[in-house]
Amino acid sequence: MSSESAVAAAEAARRYYGTGDVDGFYRAVWGGEDIHTGVYARADESVAVASRRAVELAADRVAGRLGPEHTVLDLGSGYGGPARYLAGRFGCRVVALNISPTQNVRHHDTNVEAGLDGLIEVVTGSFQDIPYPAGRFDVVWSQEAFCHSGDRRQLLAEAARVLAPDGDLVFTDLMAADGTPPEALRSVLARLEVAEFATPSFYLREIAALGLTHIDFDDRSDQALTHYLRLTEETHRRADELRGVIDPSYLAALQENLPLWVDACRSGRMNWGIFHCRRAA
Repeated sequence: MSSESAVAAAEAARRYYGTGDVDGFYRAVWGGEDIHTGVYARADESVAVASRRAVELAADRVAGRLGPEHTVLDLGSGYGGPARYLAGRFGCRVVALNISPTQNVRHHDTNVEAGLDGLIEVVTGSFQDIPYPAGRFDVVWSQEAFCHSGDRRQLLAEAARVLAPDGDLVFTDLMAADGTPPEALRSVLARLEVAEFATPSFYLREIAALGLTHIDFDDRSDQALTHYLRLTEETHRRADELRGVIDPSYLAALQENLPLWVDACRSGRMNWGIFHCRRAA
């Protein structure tokens, strides 16, 4: 992908996450804390509870390797739920790099309310050009943000560049299943203003090419189906409430788009899971 594609994708992400309708939807239906795919113990479980479980499972990958002496870089940190969880669980410092000023204001304010602002630094910027020196971070972390990149190869190279020797890269992402034609997901992705998804094989190949080791992909694609079923159910069930916080036309678009995600997951065209790897010592 070209640098122009990366710039266009960054602008699309900034525009998408800066709108009041998107903010209202994530706050009301997703919980406004951990805005990514959840891991469900029950088919009717709360989206917010399942989304937090995904954070916990990803964080388990670095348990015993992360403490108060370490620093995490959270790429595409959203409202800061994972950053607060990591700081609270491990006592580590977190630099939260995120492109949306709207999200970053609420992220910072919530950190203050939680008494974690001393451990978390919220930085507005693009993960395509990480403004930190090589080897700066003990863990590079991301959840459902890489899908917004217009140049994922360059993004992964940046993540590896700032990772300290023996440091951990942990990320989750929504992906197209290997072999899925890009046009098969075009209508699904329209809501996010994303051109196309990466695939699991792309990430695994690129991670290996960067010389990262201990590569593991925990395929939880079944959870994506449950997650989008729950989002669809909640959006319909709470439609009257949502009309008070988002524009009716946006709500109608959601009700039309979310079932497309369900169909894509059910037909095996989408993947989701947890990646974990390390930079050689």
